[in-house]
Amino acid sequence: MIYIKNSQEIDYMREAGRIVGETLLMLKDIIKPGITTAEIDKIAEEFITKQGAKPSFKGYGGFPATLCISINDQVVHGIPGKTVLKDGDIVTLDCGALINGFHGDAARTYAVGNISDEAAKLIKVTEESFFKGIEKAVIGNRLTDISHEIQEYVEANGFSVVRDFVGHGIGKSLHEDPEVPNFGRPGRGPKLVEGLVLAIEPMVNIGGFHVRTKQDGWTVVTADGSLSAQYENTVVITPDGPEILTLVK
Repeated sequence: MIYIKNSQEIDYMREAGRIVGETLLMLKDIIKPGITTAEIDKIAEEFITKQGAKPSFKGYGGFPATLCISINDQVVHGIPGKTVLKDGDIVTLDCGALINGFHGDAARTYAVGNISDEAAKLIKVTEESFFKGIEKAVIGNRLTDISHEIQEYVEANGFSVVRDFVGHGIGKSLHEDPEVPNFGRPGRGPKLVEGLVLAIEPMVNIGGFHVRTKQDGWTVVTADGSLSAQYENTVVITPDGPEILTLVK
């Protein structure tokens, strides 16, 4: 079932979104060679809890950490630990926060030190594909109008879109209906209406779109070992167009 949010609920989600956005912006400044993923996770958890919120991911389905931290060929759901970031890595931080009974969810891929031109292009195209997609996030369009725009932009730039993992509705639950693919034909799925809140999250690979899950049961990597990037925001459909709840500058 798709849950449409009223104005009060959207205000709660703005607060959750602000906390997520501020967390990711703060973390951008500490992403440097030599830091461990566990250290990043600890800083994020302390920041979120000081805001009066709870990390959405910690304990979700048994996930052990505040952030999903995925490095290089890791697509999603990387578990923070003793891994030390190195110059030339790219790292995706996926963050959620719960406050007033509502969640916010967003992800960014950051450069660690000096990265290759190809890796920089991957990060840029992934972010741009999100903004191309939400150009279609207007009342009266169909859900897959967003999906199609993302896929078209990614593939026009020579990359591929992950098929096995998709975006989602969000609200009182971290994952709600509808699923939001980053690929597919336009004009399908539910109509976009005022108060619909979606976590839109292109996951883009330099190589093929196939992925596999590692033995830890969480970490998803590209099947061919190529680099992967992600860019996600929580977005509400309004009469004035899409409002991004997790984008803080």
